[in-house]
Amino acid sequence: SLATVKAYMGHIQDNAEESVRRVLDVLKDGSFEYPLDEGGIIRVAITIDKAARRATVDFSGTSDQRPSNFNAPSAVCRAAVLYVFRTLVDDDIPMNEGCLKPIHIIIPEGSMLRPRYPAAVVAGNVETSQCIVDTLYGALGVMAGAQGTMNNFTFGNDRWQYYETICGGAGAGPDFDGTHAVHTHMTNSRMTDPEVLEWRFPVLLDRFAIRPDSGGGGAHKGGHGAVRRIRFRQAMTAAI
Repeated sequence: SLATVKAYMGHIQDNAEESVRRVLDVLKDGSFEYPLDEGGIIRVAITIDKAARRATVDFSGTSDQRPSNFNAPSAVCRAAVLYVFRTLVDDDIPMNEGCLKPIHIIIPEGSMLRPRYPAAVVAGNVETSQCIVDTLYGALGVMAGAQGTMNNFTFGNDRWQYYETICGGAGAGPDFDGTHAVHTHMTNSRMTDPEVLEWRFPVLLDRFAIRPDSGGGGAHKGGHGAVRRIRFRQAMTAAI
């Protein structure tokens, strides 16, 4: 029945909430600031209330909305917070709103993470979201920062337009090597199959491979990056 379905939906969210509360039991207060290449700064302070088993994630002090398109809608910021706390849960739970029930999020209106209309936001999802994640991990003292970018590659002309995010190497940890040529954090998108890409667009995929020895040295090595070489069969404008 519908009542049964709703009850189970509630149980799933309650389980996610309790899983995040168990994470909060072992976390400490922290703060971090992340300067962006385009001039803005993302700031966050995370305060853990051990008695209430709740956390406040406060982005006060983040730069005002930018004249560039690096502003991110508040929904993107909330999604980054949800993602980060879900990754800290070691249990096999589905991603859902219950993860955010113990988290109070403060995003100042008019900041680059909650801009007012008509601020440009196209890079907010693909670039700024990655930086938000790195800022949160920094505040929590978690070694999981990534590249701060989705490695966006676009090309096109008056007839053809294409967009993709290129994978890279994931960082190593205290007892493991990084993973080669993967998407990390907020990107997690699939590349178009080579045959489909060449069928739909006037291009040839010359090479898509792991870049050898690009992950660095050490007892535990970072993951290797990727090489992606596309040949255009028509004049195109490209950006990365």
